[in-house]
Amino acid sequence: MSFIHCFDPTVLREYDIRGIVGRTLHEADAFAIGRCFGTMVARSGGTTVAVGYDGRVSSPLLEPQLVAGLKASGIEVIRIGRGPTPMLYFAAATLETGGAIMVTGSHNPPDYNGFKMMLGGKPFYGAQIAAIGSMAASGDVVEEAEGKERSVDIVPQYIARLVSDWDGGDRTLNVVWDNGNGAAGEVLQRLVGSLPGSHVVLFPEIDGTFPNHHPDPTVPKNLVQLIAEVRRRGADIGIAFDGDADRIGVVDDSGEVMFGDQLLVVLARDVLKQHPGATVIADVKASQVLFDEIAKAGGQPLMFKTGHSLIKAKMAEIGCPLAGEMSGHIFFADHWYGFDDALYAAIRLLGIIARGESTLSSVRAALPQVINTPELRFDCDDRRKFEVIREVAARLKAEGAKLSDIDGVRVQTPDGWWLLRASNTQAVLVARAEASSPEGLERLKAALVGQLTQSGVAAPDFSGENAGH
Repeated sequence: MSFIHCFDPTVLREYDIRGIVGRTLHEADAFAIGRCFGTMVARSGGTTVAVGYDGRVSSPLLEPQLVAGLKASGIEVIRIGRGPTPMLYFAAATLETGGAIMVTGSHNPPDYNGFKMMLGGKPFYGAQIAAIGSMAASGDVVEEAEGKERSVDIVPQYIARLVSDWDGGDRTLNVVWDNGNGAAGEVLQRLVGSLPGSHVVLFPEIDGTFPNHHPDPTVPKNLVQLIAEVRRRGADIGIAFDGDADRIGVVDDSGEVMFGDQLLVVLARDVLKQHPGATVIADVKASQVLFDEIAKAGGQPLMFKTGHSLIKAKMAEIGCPLAGEMSGHIFFADHWYGFDDALYAAIRLLGIIARGESTLSSVRAALPQVINTPELRFDCDDRRKFEVIREVAARLKAEGAKLSDIDGVRVQTPDGWWLLRASNTQAVLVARAEASSPEGLERLKAALVGQLTQSGVAAPDFSGENAGH
């Protein structure tokens, strides 16, 4: 039986496949992804693919079609069922499968869904995702075969492995967790039962309609309930996850948000005690404070491109023990497997707090204080966004500006820095600025707006956007 399939062009993205179920993403797409990915695994010499799915309403409909496509390629499918994305990564690493696919819409609205993939233990992204589209359109797949499937309950092993790295002794921490009705719910409830201390889990029920708040911990309004509960209970910390639990959000004991780069400072100081001189990677959106603090702690800070797949690949390439993104992706290769796992990051963070003598709020308060804008995203045509970055970079270099162009342009001045980069997943430009004073921040914003104006791009609204951290 011949196989030809065409995807909606909007669903094949840089780091994953994602779309609106019933509009741009369909069950037939799930089968086609299985058929093409299974072909890639088979051609690379692999025979097995682990498959998991998140708590979205559409996930139990897409997962069987994905499995059918993989089996039609002669693959043995190991179905781990519903749970967080990092549990699938764990299954792939410990069962040594040829590939892995997670059916997940991550933190997108409820009507979205998608697929995150690994091939041969490595991130699957960029040209590899584009190849899925071209293979499907041309029917370039292995001859139809009859694969097999089996179900594996990986939850007990995953929880046991998480708990095995608890290093906080018997200190009784008071912890509030916000599952946000995401896919970690069942695993999280079993995990906290294995940890010392007092734990309460908000919205533990897995519910793909997300009735309490949207599962994206980088958005402050999604942390309102967690903050209130931390303050009400006088908790040591609050921890939130996104919809598939590969990103973490943290609230300190005073109820203040700890941003991704501040969290990475805490984790890096601890890891560098065991790995003096090691490289720690952070993305270009992170505060200069983070890079300076890594250096102060004896590490080698490396600024790298935004994107969880890109950072995982870079970590493996240089063999570094820790990396992180502003978005809350935290990657441990120290004692762990190098993938982004918010549950594991939480375990390591709780251990640091339990062993330490300082509260998390005092650690945060002791960091150098800077003023910055949040990440500002504004529309720019897909065909134009990268041209704008090239134009801005060329002008700045001609002026002799101090800049990094690893991912867009990040410009360093005596006032601080500003960033402009093109999103790899949306028709938007992304901007951010950070300074040591309000006046300095205004100068940075003016410089950024000036560059956008020269390229004929309407600047984002910076009014009321300044925040200290």
